[in-house]
Amino acid sequence: MAEIHPFRAWRYNLNKVQSLENVIAPPYDVIDTSLSDQLHHKSPFNVIRLILDPIKPTDDDKNNRYTRSARTLKDWQSAGVVQQEERPSIYVYYQTFDWEGKSYTRRGFMSRVRLEKFGQGKIYPHEQTLSGPKADRLKLFHATGMNLSQIFGLFPDEKNDVASRLDKVIAGKKPLEAIDHLGVKHQIWVIDDNKVVAELQGILNDKPVFIADGHHRYETSIRHLEERQAEGKIAGPDAPENFTLMMLVGMSDPGLQVMPTHRLVNGVGNLTQPELAEKLTPYFDVELVGEGEAAGVETWKKILASGKQEALGFCTVADGKWTFATLREKNAMKEATPDKSDTYRSLGVSILHRLVLEKALAPAEAQCKYVHLTREVYDAVKAKECQLGCLVQPATVEHIRQLSGTFETMPAKSTYFYPKLASGIVFNPIHSGG
Repeated sequence: MAEIHPFRAWRYNLNKVQSLENVIAPPYDVIDTSLSDQLHHKSPFNVIRLILDPIKPTDDDKNNRYTRSARTLKDWQSAGVVQQEERPSIYVYYQTFDWEGKSYTRRGFMSRVRLEKFGQGKIYPHEQTLSGPKADRLKLFHATGMNLSQIFGLFPDEKNDVASRLDKVIAGKKPLEAIDHLGVKHQIWVIDDNKVVAELQGILNDKPVFIADGHHRYETSIRHLEERQAEGKIAGPDAPENFTLMMLVGMSDPGLQVMPTHRLVNGVGNLTQPELAEKLTPYFDVELVGEGEAAGVETWKKILASGKQEALGFCTVADGKWTFATLREKNAMKEATPDKSDTYRSLGVSILHRLVLEKALAPAEAQCKYVHLTREVYDAVKAKECQLGCLVQPATVEHIRQLSGTFETMPAKSTYFYPKLASGIVFNPIHSGG
C-alpha cells in the first residue's frame, strides 16, 4: 500500500521573498553552471543556495557546500524567510506547459509517503542508480535535516479519481503561482482539510507507486532511515525519518506526458548513409529519406505515424542524409538480450542501444549526448556536433508499469518527464522533532 501523510512543511514567506517565482529552481541534477548563475542572481533566497551550493577550492570537512547549505537554511528560518506550516497539510500542485505546439496541465499533490525498501512493499523503481549522486544527497540530508526536493511518483488511476477530487477541492481558491525560466506555470494550493486527506488516503491505500523521477533521492531516504534507526534516533512509527516527500500523479492524467530522449552519438567515425544502411540491413528494413533538415522532419513524421517503438531515425552527419529504419528481425533482440523481458526488448531505446550501437555499429567507444527536442537534433546535426543523430520514440507509462512491477530497469535516459518538478515549493523535515 502507498501510505500518505500530511505534514507541516517549511515554506517561503512571500512577505520576505516577494515572489515564489524568484526562489524556485529545477532539481539539482538538471542545473548547469549557466543556470546556476542565473538562479543565484535572481534572488539571495533562491533555493539553489540549499540544493546546489557551489564547490569552492577552500572547501574542507568543516566548511563545504553542505555546511553552507545548512547555515543558510538556519539563517532563513531564524529570519522568517521560511516558516513552518501551522497545520499538517498536503499540497496540490499543477503544472501547465507547452510541448511541441500543444498545451498540457499535469495535476497531482505533494505529501509524505512512508518509505519502503524496493521489493518489500508497493513502491517500485524503473531506473538504475549511481553511488555518487546518492552519497552527495545523503550529505545534504545530514546537514539540513530536510527533503528540499520532491520525488516524482506515479500511481494507477484509470478514472482519474484523484485528479477529479483535486479539481473540486481547489475550485474557487486562489493558488500561489510562479512562472519558471522555461515558461512553465506552477500552481500550488495548501489543503489542511482532514476529510480531503482521508479521502485521498483511502484512494491511494491499495495502489502501487512507480517512481518516475528521483530514484537517487528515494534510495538516499532509505539509507538515511537505516542510519537513524541504527543510531536509535527514531521516535516512533510516524517519525519523519520514516517518510519522504513525494509528488503523486495518476498514470492516466492527460497532462502526464513521457517525452522522447534522442541521442547525439560520437565515436562511430565518419559514417555515411550507405555504410549505415549496410550495417542495419540484416536486422532492419531501411529507407533513405533524403538530405538536410526537411528530411529530418520527414523522418520524425514517419516514426510518429508508425506508432512503433521499433521505428528509428538516423542522420549520418558525414553526408547529411537521413535514414528511416524499422526492426524486421525481432529474434535479434532476443539473441542480444537473452536475460531481458519482451517488454524491455520492445523499447525503442533498448533496440537502439543493444542492436544498433552495440551490435550493428559496435564502435570501440560510443559517446551519447541526450536531448529531448527534435530541433536540438537538427541543430546539432547541422553544426556537426555529433557523427550520428538518432531519433527514438519515448517509452510509455505502461512500459514503466510493466518493467517496474518486476524490478526490471530500463536503459539509461529511457524516460523524460517534462516539466521537472520545482524545488523550493515545500521543504519536508526528516529529523524527529522537525
